[in-house]
Amino acid sequence: MRLSLRAGLVAVLSAGIGGLGVQASAQTPEQFYAGKTIDFVIGYPPGGSNDTFGRLLARHLGKHIPGKPAIVPKNQPGAGSFLAVNTIFNVSPKDGTVIGIGAPMIPLDEKLGTQGVRFKTAELNWIGRIDSLVNIVFMWKTSPVKTFADAQKIESTLSGTGVGSTVSIYPTATNNVLGTKFKLVMGYKGSNEAMLAVERGEVEGHSTSWTALKVAHPDWVRDASVAILVQFALKRHAELPDVPTVVELARNEEERAILSAIMNATEVGTAFFTTPGVPADRVSALRRAFDASMKDPELLADAQRINVGVSPLAGEDLQRLVAEVSQLPPALLDKVRAAYTMLRTN
Repeated sequence: MRLSLRAGLVAVLSAGIGGLGVQASAQTPEQFYAGKTIDFVIGYPPGGSNDTFGRLLARHLGKHIPGKPAIVPKNQPGAGSFLAVNTIFNVSPKDGTVIGIGAPMIPLDEKLGTQGVRFKTAELNWIGRIDSLVNIVFMWKTSPVKTFADAQKIESTLSGTGVGSTVSIYPTATNNVLGTKFKLVMGYKGSNEAMLAVERGEVEGHSTSWTALKVAHPDWVRDASVAILVQFALKRHAELPDVPTVVELARNEEERAILSAIMNATEVGTAFFTTPGVPADRVSALRRAFDASMKDPELLADAQRINVGVSPLAGEDLQRLVAEVSQLPPALLDKVRAAYTMLRTN
């Protein structure tokens, strides 16, 4: 008798739990997100371009997501954004309540087996990109280095942040491939602190995004307090028509191929993703909310006010772009890895 009662109780409980599972899985995105909070994880310190873009999107995205969840931006800097990306991939809930932004180089870092990578970028669900991310090297007006050719002849100091950041990757790649003599002084906590070091005379220059420079110090550009030597991109930014791209400065086809592979990160740009394993209808809801945000007059006015560009890429296209990194020819990948390996041991 006791056994039959126990069996009956187990059956009832199992049916109840199973029913809850069906009920949860049957929720629409609107039902799921209503009353929820989305953690918006920015893998960098406050004040840089990724933080600026992340907070811009966080201010406007929620009203376009079904159920209108609250969105709370949180900075989680460390290891050139690897700390945040690793956490999102391995630890965060797989339900669409976490959105992140990390370094545009993370697909290439994964392919190259860079130390500290514990994520698979193709398994992240990519939501969309606000803008391509064009980095530059600029030198303070007192530096003897005024042009890229000068940088190939004269040693100069640049403030650096994490080794996984484009702030450090791009100038060192030019050292390895094009023979520049940039010396990175590491340990600054984000581009704002690194730019302050330039102004204080601790270093001669800095490599950061064009957006970060023009947002933080438009007066430096206006007053010609800095000389911009090179832009890290596949093509010249519309606002920098007279500054050569690093690809243009390649001296042969091999250098051009290596630098082009690395510069593909500029197309990934300021891109946002959520965790693996999120139900497809929620991923779609986040992507369509992102698309709507990119056309939102309030977001566009906000972007103009803070002096940042908007050149969006939809989540589906971004997902394909990230996957293309895995298709680099093995011989080219070996050459990129060699340049990267030198970077990591500098």
